[in-house]
Amino acid sequence: MPAVDPRPERSVSARAPRAGLLLVGVLLLGTNLRAGITAVGPVLPQIEHEVGLSASQASLLVSLPLVAFAVISPFAPRLAEAFRLERVLGLALVVLAAGIVVRSVPGPGLIWVGTGLLGAAIAVLNVLIPSLIKRDWPHRIGPMTGVYQAVTALTAALASGVVVPIADVAPSGWRFALGIWAAVAIIGVAVFLPWILGVASRVGSGTAAPRAAAPDATGPGSPTPGSGADDDAAPAVPPAVTASVARSRARLPLGSALAWQVTVYMGLQSTVYYTMVTWLPTIQISDGATPVQAGWYHFAFQACGLVGTLFAGFMIPRLREQSGLGAVFAASAVIGLLGLLFVPSLSLLWALFIGFCTGGAIVLAMALFGLRTTDYHRAAALSSMAQSVGYLFAALGPVMIGLLKDASGSWTAPLLVMVGVAVAQGVFIALAGRRRTLGA
Repeated sequence: MPAVDPRPERSVSARAPRAGLLLVGVLLLGTNLRAGITAVGPVLPQIEHEVGLSASQASLLVSLPLVAFAVISPFAPRLAEAFRLERVLGLALVVLAAGIVVRSVPGPGLIWVGTGLLGAAIAVLNVLIPSLIKRDWPHRIGPMTGVYQAVTALTAALASGVVVPIADVAPSGWRFALGIWAAVAIIGVAVFLPWILGVASRVGSGTAAPRAAAPDATGPGSPTPGSGADDDAAPAVPPAVTASVARSRARLPLGSALAWQVTVYMGLQSTVYYTMVTWLPTIQISDGATPVQAGWYHFAFQACGLVGTLFAGFMIPRLREQSGLGAVFAASAVIGLLGLLFVPSLSLLWALFIGFCTGGAIVLAMALFGLRTTDYHRAAALSSMAQSVGYLFAALGPVMIGLLKDASGSWTAPLLVMVGVAVAQGVFIALAGRRRTLGA
């Protein structure tokens, strides 16, 4: 007589509303990933003046969230295993809202404390969103990554474009212009509240028992074990075994060459993005743009990132390998950086080239966490490793470029270094983009 699965049967109609709510939640998570960071660049001169920061302190302030990404990322998968994925995502939004508010409140050191909290929260979101997509949309990794990153790019562009006009008219200036983004995080908290309070069961099957299945292929349309409603048919496994397997899958793949290729690619593309977010307005002002023009150029940079995001999301599920797509993005960055160096009068055009690269490259990097793994546990582990080490690279980028500019007295040497970073980005996506999976 066949064994009866003791888990309660869940109908499709019962799961559908929660799945829809979770999709809305993913989109709201996307709105919170960059706005709190990208809005700082255009008002950084105001912050320096009011808070009394030196140029090096200002660059450290911009890099602090990236340091938090590097420090916090390794702990995110274990938090998700211990407290459920959706609950941790919701609580991270609570911390994010608190960090944005604290950063905007006058007081000694609060800008540093708030920025640190903001960075820690986004670190958890960065790591766990790809894991969530791998678990609940295993056949739609590329499109789903593209959709939420498109929302991220659009919100980042909006934040960059409106922060200076809002700061100019608000009585509290930059503090209000940055603080209003806490409202977006609070809306996200409201969506995740059922999971935070424990009144909603998990959508899909993230805590379902593992089953002995062959690793999935990563090409378009390939089936993926350990995901979606398919696990409802899996035989029950003792909780102790389930927990042991989950812990083993959550270990960082430090011994894998493929994992390091993905990690270095993550770091290089993040270095290009966050260095440009920090210094592009300053470079353009030095080339003759007004602060308001530089702010809107920054908006255009972020908006073209949306184009790259949508393009990547469209192309990834149609390709067996992603090396060629990544090379297109790296080449776009090289063209834009060389243009800033040799034809600075067209800085808006070059910002669009770089924005296209950064928007597409981040989608590709995030998609690799799912495409190069066999289940959402391993996706979280690879995401954790790549983002921890990768954002350490990115944290050093703006600081080192600022120091190099101060030492050389011009933007020539810094831009040449960034060209080298973009070329290296192309090399590592050629390696990481090949169709393989960890352990295969």
